[in-house]
Amino acid sequence: MRVLLLCGIWCVLTPTVFAGRNWPQLHGPLANSQTDTAELPLRWSETQNVKWKTAIHGRGWSSPVAWDDQIWISTASADGKRMSVLCVDRESGRIVHDRLLFENEEPRFGNDFNSYASPTPVIEKGRVYLHFGSYGTACLDTETAATLWSRRDLPCDHWRRPGSSPILFENLLIVHYDGFDHQYVVALDKRTGKSVWKTDRDIDYGTDNGDLMKAYGTPIVIQVGDELQLISPSAKATLAYNPRTGEQLWKLRYPEHSVAVRPMFRGGLLYVNTGFSPAQLLAVRPAGRGDITDTHVAWRSRRRVPSMPSQLLVGDSIYMVHDDGVATHLDAKTGEVQWQQRLEGKYTASLLYAPGRIYCFNRKGRAVVLKAGDTFERLSVNQLDEGMMSSPAVTGKALLLRARKHLYCIEN
Repeated sequence: MRVLLLCGIWCVLTPTVFAGRNWPQLHGPLANSQTDTAELPLRWSETQNVKWKTAIHGRGWSSPVAWDDQIWISTASADGKRMSVLCVDRESGRIVHDRLLFENEEPRFGNDFNSYASPTPVIEKGRVYLHFGSYGTACLDTETAATLWSRRDLPCDHWRRPGSSPILFENLLIVHYDGFDHQYVVALDKRTGKSVWKTDRDIDYGTDNGDLMKAYGTPIVIQVGDELQLISPSAKATLAYNPRTGEQLWKLRYPEHSVAVRPMFRGGLLYVNTGFSPAQLLAVRPAGRGDITDTHVAWRSRRRVPSMPSQLLVGDSIYMVHDDGVATHLDAKTGEVQWQQRLEGKYTASLLYAPGRIYCFNRKGRAVVLKAGDTFERLSVNQLDEGMMSSPAVTGKALLLRARKHLYCIEN
């Protein structure tokens, strides 16, 4: 029975396809921004290794997701009044579907840095799930682009526009709502869109300023012993829940807010980024109960920890690039800095790992490919005409890069 239980847990946490054509969610099949594809291009430009380049109307920082021959991407008008989804043919870059999903007469306040279409969709065979925060969530049939269900009744003033991406777990679509006025996690039945559980945040924010209560985190599900935990980063704290019921398991407190970086987990240690002002990286033993702040932190780092680009955990190494362009390699067991070097520009997109390589994309379309390892080495520097805020995706041997106005397919 124990073997069957562990096998069942592995099936829950491991998608049926790791390599190949499918990139089903933010940061890929295993939610870790890694691919085992060794044939990604090392060099590209507007005239080199661009398989196709497709214009995407509107404005959005969500990443593309891919399943079989389809690539799906969300977008919105700059004023937030129209929210849409596009399906692009993987081989040709041709737009197969272009659907308006939601209209908003008076979108709420948002700064120009973020977009109204920043949450990344999640896709599985036959269905794609689009999320625009409290403006709406919809499930579409991937063959016809017909809406199977939608929800627009979950309240939240995101204040600086939405950013948290949904995840699929078993038959649940799990979504964060961490806004100025409401802060909670909700699990929807992926087949019907009906609410299965909803848990309000149990956080003492220490302020009545809603701007310090908002967050943009995307959760992960991990296995700790025989237990599954939904690791859910928020402002001022990260919380662990039972992903099937929403029951809170433990809480980790910190002073920072506006968390955007996704957690990482390996070898019994959970790595939590704390957000803004400035960010910390905490290595946490996630086997506790209650408040584990003073008892379960193995180490912490404050040296050039990014607030927006998600880090990489590769073996016993952590790679990260600060928003201002400082790249760092840490020992994942101790937090000790192995090397630190400045890259040109400012960064928002998450890093990408392919065998032996670290891909880093700045906001002005410049991409630096580094050698993964104990010494700093640039392998290539590449430039596109457009800036990039979105995290990269991989399908087959190709990079999918969403720039400000186009979706690029980069392939040798």
